[in-house]
Amino acid sequence: MVQLGLVVAQYDKHGDVIDSMQESARAAAAEAGATIAETLSVPGAYDTPLAADRLARLDDIDAVAVLGVVIEGDTDHDKVITDAAAQGLTDVSLERDTPVTLGIIGPGMSKDEAEARTDKGGSAVTSAIELAKL
Repeated sequence: MVQLGLVVAQYDKHGDVIDSMQESARAAAAEAGATIAETLSVPGAYDTPLAADRLARLDDIDAVAVLGVVIEGDTDHDKVITDAAAQGLTDVSLERDTPVTLGIIGPGMSKDEAEARTDKGGSAVTSAIELAKL
């Protein structure tokens, strides 16, 4: 059975998108027979690499799925945040030799576009499970 770590970025300035993503992630894990052994909540997407690294260091974690949502703002800040998070998560995966999947939706999305993509929480978990089995 695959043991997963889950990182959830709580910042969601437009509502409950991240809650729906987390529900999708948990449903995907249950359907695949995987266990989410540990969940860490962080303030925002930028904070996810540190939490993913902490989970990837645990002996009983086979892979880490990271969830977050970054809605388009009035500046390029959303792009800066998602680029930094993606690079940080890639670094964690390679340095720890533990799969870390990117379930952060955005940048450049409206609230409606984000709400339509909450299934990406489940996709991140499914990818983490598949990579852990390799």
